[in-house]
Amino acid sequence: MSRLAAGVVLVTAYDPDPGLDGEDVGMTATAFLSVSLDPPLAMVSVRNGSRMDELLTEREEWAASVLSESQRHIAGRFAMKGRISDRLLFDDIPYTRGAVTGCALVGGALATVECRTEQRVVAGDHTLVIGRVLSAAQPSSDGSPLVYFRGRYRTLG
Repeated sequence: MSRLAAGVVLVTAYDPDPGLDGEDVGMTATAFLSVSLDPPLAMVSVRNGSRMDELLTEREEWAASVLSESQRHIAGRFAMKGRISDRLLFDDIPYTRGAVTGCALVGGALATVECRTEQRVVAGDHTLVIGRVLSAAQPSSDGSPLVYFRGRYRTLG
């Protein structure tokens, strides 16, 4: 499967529990796709038992930001194993809050979607989270997509 090129997104959700202020949670994903246009559905695959998996069992709202090639550092940061707290990972990343879900949307992303989970399908060591797209935007029309191929982030061309 390493020979299948995939786009790279940052999936985000908001966890209201940590501390009084809550916390944004993020996860780099390469298994993200459009499922249906009518109704508009998108899907992300999350590793079972991960923080994002646990959060999305409690929270229905989540978002995805399609990363550009200039945002490789964001993808790498949120893909690290044994990483620091998510609060620190978001510190120097420009983002806005989605108007519908309140989830973090990466500034300069090629596209963003806000979703509400409609279905969860356990598939081996991952869960496919299918969400209804509540809003979609193109914050930046400049740049090329960040792509994951043969175990590395790459650019088109």
